[in-house]
Amino acid sequence: MRVLVVDNYDSFVYNLVQYLAQLGAECVVRRNDEVDLAEIDQVDGVLVSPGPGTPERAGASIDVIKKCADTGKPVFGVCLGHQAIGVVWGGTVDRAPELLHGKTSIVFHEGQGVLEGVPQPFIATRYHSLTVLPETIPAEFEVTGKTETGIVMAMRHRELPVEGVQFHPESVLTDGGHRMLANWLKVCGFEVPESTVAQLENGMRTLAAAARR
Repeated sequence: MRVLVVDNYDSFVYNLVQYLAQLGAECVVRRNDEVDLAEIDQVDGVLVSPGPGTPERAGASIDVIKKCADTGKPVFGVCLGHQAIGVVWGGTVDRAPELLHGKTSIVFHEGQGVLEGVPQPFIATRYHSLTVLPETIPAEFEVTGKTETGIVMAMRHRELPVEGVQFHPESVLTDGGHRMLANWLKVCGFEVPESTVAQLENGMRTLAAAARR
């Protein structure tokens, strides 16, 4: 099970890589200006990472997402990667109503896509000042998670294996991060044993409880 991780020059990318490795995936990490699109054909899925700036300035991220869409390769966008997915299908990324750096929010959802089996609602950690404006979410997508104020926190393509989350699943203060990534790996054709997911989730709950004290 191989995953191409597009690194948008982000300090959190290796937390995502660690989560994926704990779940049994082998990760190939490429900076967003060093990606060879031909590599997409050699992996089972592609994760486009968080990072600074806008999707248009995120190196090859947009081209990577387009290639995945054209070939049916599963792609998962996190934060900036989520915004890049929105841009590819014509959504508008603009200032969020609030700038959040390391803050938590409650996310409401119906257990679809990567959010299957995640507590409803759940706590998510956010690091972003931009967002895909809800009124511009492409018709090809359904919103699968949002905050109480309506900020889009997760969306998925109605037909293609394309999904994004605005928050950081790899944060210790986000509920269910390993389960979300395990759900995505299943889309990529790799089923993580439930015992593995449960063990990892229990460990993170213990760490989160300590961090919140």
